[in-house]
Amino acid sequence: MAPRSPGGPGGPGGRPGGFGGRPGGFRSSAPRPPPTPEQILALAQREHVPARIAKGELEGKMKCRIWRKLHAEEAKRFDQVYELMGQTPGLSLGDAFGVLQSGMTVAEFMARKERTQRKAAIKQARGEVDNAVVAELLSGLIAGKTEVSVVLAERSLLDTLVAEEPIAFTLERTGRLEKLQVVLLARRGEWERLLPGLERDAKLTQKPATVARQPDKRPYSDPRAFLDHLGQQVKLVLRNGITLQLPLMHVGRFDLLLGETGHEVFVPLHALLRFEPVAGSAPATEA
Repeated sequence: MAPRSPGGPGGPGGRPGGFGGRPGGFRSSAPRPPPTPEQILALAQREHVPARIAKGELEGKMKCRIWRKLHAEEAKRFDQVYELMGQTPGLSLGDAFGVLQSGMTVAEFMARKERTQRKAAIKQARGEVDNAVVAELLSGLIAGKTEVSVVLAERSLLDTLVAEEPIAFTLERTGRLEKLQVVLLARRGEWERLLPGLERDAKLTQKPATVARQPDKRPYSDPRAFLDHLGQQVKLVLRNGITLQLPLMHVGRFDLLLGETGHEVFVPLHALLRFEPVAGSAPATEA
């Protein structure tokens, strides 16, 4: 058998790091702990880079300064964004980018963002309310060709509903009527019964309040606010000064039904200026 080479593994001349280099065999290293969100944010703010790049450096990947050299234009935008954040305490990274991209001032951008959020909240609120009862009432009036009183800001119409669209009614004689013009609607007989005893706000009668096109700018747009008062006697002041005090029957996505079955008064939320439950009234209970 050939003699073992003195320079072979385990011999006096063995390679450093080989099997005989150190007890325990191959070198091992402890895993690096993942960076915390605070560490990522601090590095991103210091180097003016996206959070993903800061996270990468902390994980041993590309360094922030290398990314800035390779992406000079994007790095310049991040410089502008972080400068704006430094000038505006509390401004988030996303909002700062929005300000720069929109060309607005911070105040203008935040006002637009708030309006957008309010609109989204109203849309969500409407979606959470069942509109079936209101839709059924209107369908019944159309199918029965029932003569109705349609109260507008400064006048009333006697007509028959022919069709309902999302933003308009079609009446037999009047034609297409935008819903925003409608203050209330009821069967002719019911309205004639209520009319003599109605209270009115004299100022609003002379000069009715206008209706904002944007739902978020109206006094009442979220129908959920009325759900707790179902069955209660409520007081409504409408934009033309008419004051109704009747039981609240149903709440729809865009409208309220007051009164009782067969004697309903339909009031769109956009026509409402003030609302309050009548003191001492309680929700009706089922037998």
